[in-house]
Amino acid sequence: MTDLSLRLRVFLFFCLIGLGGVAIILIAVQLGFRQLDDPEAFSAFATVAIGSTFGLLALATFVWRLFDENVSKPIERLAAQFRLCASDVSPVQIDPRTAKYLGDLAPAAFAVNRKLGQVTQASTETVAQRTARLEQHRSQLLTILSDVPVAVIVATQDHQIVLYDGQAADLMEREAPARLNGSLFDYLEESAIRDVLSKMHGAGTPRQEIAVNGRSGAVYSGHIRLFDGQTGYTLMLHPLEPDAARPLVYDFDLFDQPRPTDPDDTALRDLTFVVFDGETTGLNPAKDDVVQLGAVRIVNGRMVPGEVFDTLVNPGRPIPATSTKVHGITDDMVATAPDFTDVCQRFHHFARDAVIVAHNAPFDMAFLHREAGKGGVTFDNPILDTVHLSAVIFGGSANHTLDALCDRLSIVLPGNLRHTALGDATATAEALVALLPVLEARGIGTFGQVRAEMQKHSRILKLQD
Repeated sequence: MTDLSLRLRVFLFFCLIGLGGVAIILIAVQLGFRQLDDPEAFSAFATVAIGSTFGLLALATFVWRLFDENVSKPIERLAAQFRLCASDVSPVQIDPRTAKYLGDLAPAAFAVNRKLGQVTQASTETVAQRTARLEQHRSQLLTILSDVPVAVIVATQDHQIVLYDGQAADLMEREAPARLNGSLFDYLEESAIRDVLSKMHGAGTPRQEIAVNGRSGAVYSGHIRLFDGQTGYTLMLHPLEPDAARPLVYDFDLFDQPRPTDPDDTALRDLTFVVFDGETTGLNPAKDDVVQLGAVRIVNGRMVPGEVFDTLVNPGRPIPATSTKVHGITDDMVATAPDFTDVCQRFHHFARDAVIVAHNAPFDMAFLHREAGKGGVTFDNPILDTVHLSAVIFGGSANHTLDALCDRLSIVLPGNLRHTALGDATATAEALVALLPVLEARGIGTFGQVRAEMQKHSRILKLQD
């Protein structure tokens, strides 16, 4: 029973009252009929039994509906708001009128939330000052790197990328989409790098020249430098454009992050997520086609700046005016765009080794699955649906559209970005990042636990876009 939701437990409680009451009525009627011992009175007793049964069930149903609307649902909403406040994911304001039939509970929650907000504001100001100082140091580091004529990639001993600069990003994009926490071997020849590293470890050499082929066949040259303690290495290659800007993409926490084996047993923050959305010619995945695909990546619980997938798609057919009215994409805009088979192949590489996330995932995944086979790829990634995730956090009775979810989490999506693939994907990603600490606070820390919780809502929740 403890695994059931509050509303379901209350419903079962009223079912027990109703059925128990019916049983008592039937027993009482039977005892009265036996005591009277008059066969002609059977019809009257039957009428009393039937009327009492239906009356009691109707009363139990009526009281349950009142209880559900005025007690169960408000408690569910308050619990979700409590978790959002405790996780400090957004400035949630608790309205005392949310649970006006729960006595002093809602006003007390409002008072606690107000006090917590004051403490949080003070902490936020301190963090902001320290963040500004770190950003200043980062800017100084970038200025220094701008005078170093190399493309820099830092990798762990498992060859997962934890840092790359703008020059390295340009080099990587020649081979495949640039991805933090992606394998270096998705871009450069594995055997050459392993061979050089093996020789360096054997000879105790901390730095050595290297020439390595890219996946495209291009040849890159430079140096490898080992870190102390065999924790990783830096690959420094000759840049494509020495005078170009050098923005850094990095997360040094990845050095200490274990490599996932089974996603179900992996902590949510240790997973890489690719959050995507598509705009289509209509709402039937069996007949309609994609006209735009957008995606962002989340690594170590944070969105990776600059790692986006955004492209128009030529559907090979006219776009209905009703669809253009929603997303603003016209036939002229997609005339020179790639077809969906090519886009699927590129997106498959972008989403490699990641959990794929979407709002109303079955709808968007249906388009990918239908087209993937034509390009010889298969999307067998684990899937996470933020509609079901919203139901886990806020309860099945809440509104789970993307707009409603963003509104609860104080995520502002500019109107001109709504119903664009990248805009909706970004909003969904921000929602996922905000909900991760809430899930952890509820003791849902692994992907397997999230999947189990979502299955509880798979039958009762109508998917919403």
